[in-house]
Amino acid sequence: MSNVACLATALNPGKREQTKVANRLAILDAAREVFGELGYETATVRDIIRRTGLAAGTFYNYYRSKEEVFAALADDGAARFGPILRSLRGQGHSFEVFVEQAIGAYFSFIADEHRNWVARRPAGEPHLHVQGETPEMAAVFADIRDALAEDIARRKGPFADPDYMAAACIAIAREVGDKMLERRPIDTAGAAQFAVAMILTGLKGLPRASA
Repeated sequence: MSNVACLATALNPGKREQTKVANRLAILDAAREVFGELGYETATVRDIIRRTGLAAGTFYNYYRSKEEVFAALADDGAARFGPILRSLRGQGHSFEVFVEQAIGAYFSFIADEHRNWVARRPAGEPHLHVQGETPEMAAVFADIRDALAEDIARRKGPFADPDYMAAACIAIAREVGDKMLERRPIDTAGAAQFAVAMILTGLKGLPRASA
């Protein structure tokens, strides 16, 4: 980079940050397309780089492997679903209605997120998950746990450990959602109805808070 370019960058840090954001978005958008077309196992970092139009060195300034890109995609998805979940929390619904709306919103969200993957990959192909928990995924878990804890405090929901309850709800939603994505056509309504029934029926076996 020339001295003039370096000076311009130093004097305009906002532009530098905008470039970083644009590059990250370009990489994630390319990765979505590549993973959708080729599948995660087959796709390579080189495939992603080619789709971005960026130099290989630029890519490696942000991510070291396709595993890191995959984790970033999961984090990005959780970050965009978080506000949807929080908006449902603020509507003052009953516990049952909150669960129904949250599950329905989640299945619609992942179906839309994976429309390219679904269009290109054969029915029955398993949907992969990032190993471990990203920061945004942890934030979504915290939002669900806090919503359940609030319902318990207001005696609107089952009286049980909110951490366990949140983990159980997320596990059911994730597993049923994965199976939903394997099917053709994708039936978000049917999957949501089943998951909600499993969650609410299972929770009915837990003790209720005393009045």
